[in-house]
Amino acid sequence: MTSFNTSPQLSLWRALPALAVVFVMLATTGWTAVRHHQGTTALKASRSAWEHGRIDGRALPDPGAAPGRIARFFASLTAAERTGLAHDYALAVGNMNGAPVQLRYRANRIALHQQTRVERKRMHDSRLTPAGQQEAGRRMHRYEALSDPARHILAFDPEGSGRAAEVFGDLDTAERISVVVPGVDTDLLTFQRTNRRYSAPVGMAEALYAAEREASPSTRTAVIAWADYTSPDGLGIDSATAMRAENGAVRLNALLRALPGTSPVSLFCHSYGSVLCGVAAHTMPDRVSDIAVAGSPGMRVEKAAELGTGARVWAMRDADDWVGDVPHLEVGGLGHGEDPMARAFGARVLSSEDAQGHGGYFVPGTDSLRNLAGIGSGAYRSVECADDSGACREGLSDTTTAGRA
Repeated sequence: MTSFNTSPQLSLWRALPALAVVFVMLATTGWTAVRHHQGTTALKASRSAWEHGRIDGRALPDPGAAPGRIARFFASLTAAERTGLAHDYALAVGNMNGAPVQLRYRANRIALHQQTRVERKRMHDSRLTPAGQQEAGRRMHRYEALSDPARHILAFDPEGSGRAAEVFGDLDTAERISVVVPGVDTDLLTFQRTNRRYSAPVGMAEALYAAEREASPSTRTAVIAWADYTSPDGLGIDSATAMRAENGAVRLNALLRALPGTSPVSLFCHSYGSVLCGVAAHTMPDRVSDIAVAGSPGMRVEKAAELGTGARVWAMRDADDWVGDVPHLEVGGLGHGEDPMARAFGARVLSSEDAQGHGGYFVPGTDSLRNLAGIGSGAYRSVECADDSGACREGLSDTTTAGRA
């Protein structure tokens, strides 16, 4: 299936009027399969057990309670009690917004070990087809890699094709936090890649974290590779509508409201991830200072001012990125609206001349990555605009705590 992270053949799209493209998509692709399993899942089972659990005779709080309520509950416990809950309700604690970050890492490591054992058994399950057994093996190896003690897994859900989030740096002490929001075809098996490493969430976040430290060595930063939503499957109708973005926006804002501290947060939204960020923008917490989109098909609005956020909005697109050929319109729920690169949209437009196509904005050594790192680290004066006027830097100065401009 064609992916937003590959280079599809767009000759047909170029040849058709914009409205015809929309209806061709509708007629020829059909609705992509919903990657959702009905019934009880491992995460639901863990949450259900938590809801019926008790500690010292007290009922445990609603796992979906406000992050502040969850944080106060864990703060009231001893270290041994917190550790016990992480062992007994690993998936619930590992995905609980408001739980201590280090405890979530520990709980998710336990959950990953548990799921590794599940997939190892499925590898030899005679009821599965050879393809099913092979898939179980791939998942087992991915879980083993993610459970490495050196990794910091902030969210993990094995349901369907899976979801995850990983942290680089120290969230608890970071002066600035960056969140990478990826596009279509993102799941547990594509969370990290060896081939085209920097087009996958982990590679993007690793590269951004290293570049931020280079851009501002004295600034303590943390970067989250956030693939904790069910993304569209390729270039089908799901990718042309906001359905996945709307569901993902709820999850993204839940994460943002639960981040520790008060440090500014920057979002780096790639491809369909920019649709999600656009949908989420109007309910984001005020600490989100910057939203930068790369290779965006649109943000579901006609102007940046319509996003309903005080965050600065940045945009970049490489000259070889095929998204530039996609019609930027919205008709009957299909399409994502105005091009964020258009002057009328009102974003701060960044240089990305040496990015490497649609999937190459986070490749080390590119001006696109240096610009993103300048935003994430607060080194605003280092960013390069798409033109020579310097308009994208207007009103900005280097700071880790500057108010919005």
